Amino acid sequence: MLKILVVEDETNIRKLMCAVLNQNGFETYGAEDGIEALNLMEKQHIDLVVLDLMMPNMDGYELTRQLRLSWGNLPILMVTAKEEPKDKRRGFIVGTDDYMTKPVDEQEMILRIKALLRRAQIATDHKLTFGKVVLDYDTFTVSREDKVITLPRKEFYLLFKLLSYPNMIFTRLQLMDEIWGMESETDDHTLNVHINRLRDRFRVCPEFEIITIRGLGYKAVKKT
Repeated sequence: MLKILVVEDETNIRKLMCAVLNQNGFETYGAEDGIEALNLMEKQHIDLVVLDLMMPNMDGYELTRQLRLSWGNLPILMVTAKEEPKDKRRGFIVGTDDYMTKPVDEQEMILRIKALLRRAQIATDHKLTFGKVVLDYDTFTVSREDKVITLPRKEFYLLFKLLSYPNMIFTRLQLMDEIWGMESETDDHTLNVHINRLRDRFRVCPEFEIITIRGLGYKAVKKT
């Protein structure tokens, strides 16, 4: 059973999150601040950490930094009431893998946790398998049976992101920020071009398709 550590100073929220995770098949541990979390991590193997940002003694930023120093590949999900872009950027800079704002949708949290755990395994193997389609992160190749395609780097990252979270909607801003970072020349047109190229390349692929969610962004879905 996978073990998840919930670091949250508000007792009721911590207990609720642990209860939801337990109901979904995870074993949970709780800590009320970063210091208690680090002490627990020294004694107990943990597969993923869910942490609050604003906590006494050691905030989520510092805890994330400390976790990265000793557990470099540990998946970290930051959950916080802060939703300003600068707060999210700082979270990613110190090393969080994903970021959710309160109030948290419980089912979305479970989906994100499962995706992070899947990505952690992908990071170890450097490969993502989706049906018969295999994405190789080291070579930027997409293969299905005996057919292999090498993608341009940004196209590969974009497809890898979408297929790592099937059925999850990503806004245009999310995709541009993660794939292209803060590069000033990136705009909606650049993203549209890359999405259209991927659609053209994999139009006949029986495994998946990339769907436009009007007014929101994109998601990858498994074909029926």
